[in-house]
Amino acid sequence: MPLRIVFFGTPAFAVPSLRAIAQTTHPIVGVVTQPDRPRGRGQRVPPSPVKAAAIELGLTVLQPPRLKDAAADAELAALRADLGIVVAYGKILPTPMLALPRLGMINVHASLLPRWRGAAPIQRAILAGDRETGITIMRVIPELDAGPMLAKVPTPIRHDETSADLESRLAALGADLLIETVEALARGPVTETPQDATLVTYAARLDRRDGQISFGQPAETIHNAIRGLQPWPLVWTTLHGKRIALLASEPVAENTSAAPGTIIRADSDGLVVATGSAGALRLIRVQLEGRPVVSVRDYLNGHPTRPGDRFDSVADSTAGSPAS
Repeated sequence: MPLRIVFFGTPAFAVPSLRAIAQTTHPIVGVVTQPDRPRGRGQRVPPSPVKAAAIELGLTVLQPPRLKDAAADAELAALRADLGIVVAYGKILPTPMLALPRLGMINVHASLLPRWRGAAPIQRAILAGDRETGITIMRVIPELDAGPMLAKVPTPIRHDETSADLESRLAALGADLLIETVEALARGPVTETPQDATLVTYAARLDRRDGQISFGQPAETIHNAIRGLQPWPLVWTTLHGKRIALLASEPVAENTSAAPGTIIRADSDGLVVATGSAGALRLIRVQLEGRPVVSVRDYLNGHPTRPGDRFDSVADSTAGSPAS
């Protein structure tokens, strides 16, 4: 029997799930997304990715300015939804709203719960050096990401994969698992497995300060930060007095006594920089502030750099660690 679905989502991560549901026999009776906000230097007010997709699909869009509002409750109740689906909506839903759909609400979460509850599960998994993550479909309850789990699917994290790369893969994986779960719910009750509270970790929201790196950390930790903090806030430091973002790297076997942040080699293969624990990191792509991303080879062509040069903002402490 088809389920009447109300969909909550805002960013690009949610779009594959919305499109996947739109291709089923289950009607989407409403799409709830956050209000349009000015963005960028010109303060343009573009629609959210979910709103743009919903309009393209001919779906009804709702953008309540406040969820804790009688008018918002009434508008959602009028949809007579059987099931609510939440995919990165961006706000916690009020408890009374969770009970409006007949079958409650389920959420597509980008981690293998109970690991990495919270706002930045993809980034935190990479920052922590996790080798595996995945998608969990859980029931939405008042406590953050704590509901029982209806389905899970794992996927490995590649050693060179950025948060942006992984987010794209997980968005597609989440859409597939969501469809399986919705079809199962349409047939009848689904087994719901409680989360193990002893295994919970939290994925704190990212901050601009997370990107200020210290080369006193081990090479692997810095490499994970470079991958995990893309596309925002990016890992950055300064070299020759200029702010520079680090976009791609590779830990290398190099037993060196050079102080962390000291450039050991500068050639067509990259910049090799001393790090903590007597290790080293090869930088592959960088970006000067206000300039495009370039390979280190191209950077060196215009910015002569020699062994012994040192990144200016390097501190021997690990204060401001992106993984903290």
